[in-house]
Amino acid sequence: MKEQIESMKQKAMEQIAKSENAQALNDVRVQYLGKKGELTAVLRGMGALSAEERPIIGSLVNVVKEELETRIKEKEAQFAKEELERRLKEEKIDVTLPSSKIRRGSKHPLNRIIEEVEDLFVSMGYDVAEGPELETDEYCFERLNLPKGHPARDMQDTFYITTEYLLRTQTSAVQARVMMANEEKNPIRVIVPGKTYRRDDDATHSHQFNQVEGLVVDKNISLADLKGTLEVFVRKMLGEDLDLRFRPSYFPFTEPSYEVDVTCFKCKGKGCNLCKQTGWIEVLGSGIVHPNVLKMNGYDPEKYSGFAFGTGLDRLAMFKYGITDIRLLYQNDVRFLEQFDRKDEENEIKY
Repeated sequence: MKEQIESMKQKAMEQIAKSENAQALNDVRVQYLGKKGELTAVLRGMGALSAEERPIIGSLVNVVKEELETRIKEKEAQFAKEELERRLKEEKIDVTLPSSKIRRGSKHPLNRIIEEVEDLFVSMGYDVAEGPELETDEYCFERLNLPKGHPARDMQDTFYITTEYLLRTQTSAVQARVMMANEEKNPIRVIVPGKTYRRDDDATHSHQFNQVEGLVVDKNISLADLKGTLEVFVRKMLGEDLDLRFRPSYFPFTEPSYEVDVTCFKCKGKGCNLCKQTGWIEVLGSGIVHPNVLKMNGYDPEKYSGFAFGTGLDRLAMFKYGITDIRLLYQNDVRFLEQFDRKDEENEIKY
């Protein structure tokens, strides 16, 4: 039996030495050390040996088993080292070669506009407020002087989730929330940038767009305060020499109400398809906060007054950068977006 085990050991050592890869080495392991291996078979057959032979043969088998395992581990380590050397050689990188150009991202034009607007109004003493995009009918309409059945609701084609909840059609909903939260009736000066949703989709409208709403409430607020604020805002954002006009309009939550137009950036006021041959493009809506809105949100209209305005940040980006199709802002075409990272004020965006 001893001679058989020694012969088995010698044969296994030769096979381990001749193994050319990990698979061949594993085959040797299974042949001798596996559950049905030759050494395992010897251990299982020890019951036929005499009591004196069993400890001797058992000890010998264990020694051989340890020697084979040790040699297999050494061979595995050798294979691992050879594989590492091969990969280092094949995957060698010449650090002296010029690198390929890394394409970096750029700040989206909408984010640029939002940051500009926020910086401007914060410098004027305004706070930046936020509110939920999934809004209630109460805050989006009723507290803004649009009760159920009001014909002005038809002006906004709304995405309703339920009869009570909807995707907000305007950031004006946050105005009501700000006034309701101001229990001390301190002066309010806030802007509300955020996403809004309506059923629109053409060159100058989108079903999802960004708005910024402005609200000032205090004692003795007048139309002159609104007009001065909007002149600063529009001229700072779109150009000091820009022509503006204030046109009477109608909004349920302001009275009186005005729309502000700016000279068409495409035709410079001569008339084109973008401005519908008028030479003007509407940039925002505004007005004096309606007494009903003040009253419904906890303010005495005999003591307090205010003004509100709202504009689409997407369209503001179009005016500022000369973009003629609002959908370009949402297509994420890198060729279009990367221009803004290297654009100087004098350069024109190409698309």
